Amino acid sequence: MNANDETPSSSYTKVIDLTRRAQREQHSERQIQEIQEGVVERLPDASLENLPVKVKAALSAAGWDSLMPVQEQVIPYILESADLIVQSRTGSGKTGAFLLPLFELLDSSRRVTQALVMTPTRELAKQINHVFEHMKQATRETGALESVLVYGGVEYGPQIKGLTEGAQVAIGTPGRILDHLSRGNADLRQLEYVIFDEADEMLSMGFYPDMQELRRYLPAERCTLMFSATIPPRVRSLSRDFLTEPRFISLSAGKESVETMEYRYYVTDPMEKDRVLVRLFEMENPESAIVFVNRKRDVEYLTTFLRNYGYSADAISGDLSQKAREAALARTHSGETRFLVATDVAARGIDISDLSHVFMYDVPQDPEYLIHRSGRTARAGKMGVAVVLATVEDETDLIRSAMRYGVPVEKRPLPTPEDVSVRVAERLTVVLENRLRERTNMERERVRQFVPLVQELAREEPELLAMFVSDIHMNRGQTVRREAKEDEQSTGEKPRNHTRHRGKKR
Repeated sequence: MNANDETPSSSYTKVIDLTRRAQREQHSERQIQEIQEGVVERLPDASLENLPVKVKAALSAAGWDSLMPVQEQVIPYILESADLIVQSRTGSGKTGAFLLPLFELLDSSRRVTQALVMTPTRELAKQINHVFEHMKQATRETGALESVLVYGGVEYGPQIKGLTEGAQVAIGTPGRILDHLSRGNADLRQLEYVIFDEADEMLSMGFYPDMQELRRYLPAERCTLMFSATIPPRVRSLSRDFLTEPRFISLSAGKESVETMEYRYYVTDPMEKDRVLVRLFEMENPESAIVFVNRKRDVEYLTTFLRNYGYSADAISGDLSQKAREAALARTHSGETRFLVATDVAARGIDISDLSHVFMYDVPQDPEYLIHRSGRTARAGKMGVAVVLATVEDETDLIRSAMRYGVPVEKRPLPTPEDVSVRVAERLTVVLENRLRERTNMERERVRQFVPLVQELAREEPELLAMFVSDIHMNRGQTVRREAKEDEQSTGEKPRNHTRHRGKKR
């Protein structure tokens, strides 16, 4: 080991939280307990034998001959119109879990919007609608149900037609749905079912303000379902705002409890680690995170690299005094700094437990540090994500360490630059649509005079436009993080969404 490198130590200093921080942690624990209390009454699982006729027919029309675990557990609660939080990963069959019961619950004779499904992307909305269209062919009655796709980037006409003519199911992204509501194109007063699909992804995409604004258009009597692969703080906040006495069902690990840690690793060329890390930042879009490196000299390099790339980053090294480390930490808690780069020793003795992500730029040299590093997040029942960058040479060491400590680490393919571009474009579209929606008519009139210039630049000098879009992307992200930190620092509990539910069987 280099003389300038720090030698890890297996002892960790216990941190005593300040009063305000301790109150926030206690509040978070209460939130988790309240969510888990919804698990008390367990309904019998659904089976092919006990499914309602129309639901069974829709299952067959979709080409499925059996129910998946998430469908078996969730369908009985939806048929009872119970509010639900379902923790289930993509590909688990959750689309069928919330669509199938709708064929029993919706009334095809009523030409009003009765169910609203919100998704983070137009692609997912299209997929859900595609499944719905197949299922509806089951019977004459289910075939009379209509859906309308509602998302940005396309003409308003077909969407307005579907909404005003009373499609029973609206499927789309929160931003465009809110746009139609504000323009008077949609009426949700007779809505009965609200479904958030991939709620954590919607929040990562920047839909939180839209989802909060949507609340005022929703009727008091409704059933609300929330599906999410992870349960981070803002998903819990949404659950408190939209759901009443929710049941909680988790299929992520085969047990009904809030998952507190998710481990992922990616194999990469050691010379590409820094840029791969940036790709993962863009895909994960964490509000704040700590990046662990093995060597002290890499702290300065990586911090400088991230700053040059446009990120707000701070270094926590052994050369800094405790006061300087605490100042760097305070900038992170306030939202001023997004990423902390540190060695294990430098991070010891400081409180960084409320960060949503831990990135391990290097596989820990000491197997025990795989646990120590990931333990820096997922405190007080919070959902944490640990991401490890491994090389071909040290992948075996990582797997051995994970097995030794029972860590369920999952290997994932590296996102390509094209994957990153698509994800960033989706988030930027949300931001720009929000900004346009907030403009007055006079301001929109002024905007229109620049359309010819933008069209010309897009043809002749696209990098000029890309420069401004990049600035919006980075600046907006910093604003969102500050706002999120301000929300988390509030010690008072938000008022519950005391909604009444139509026809609920409690």
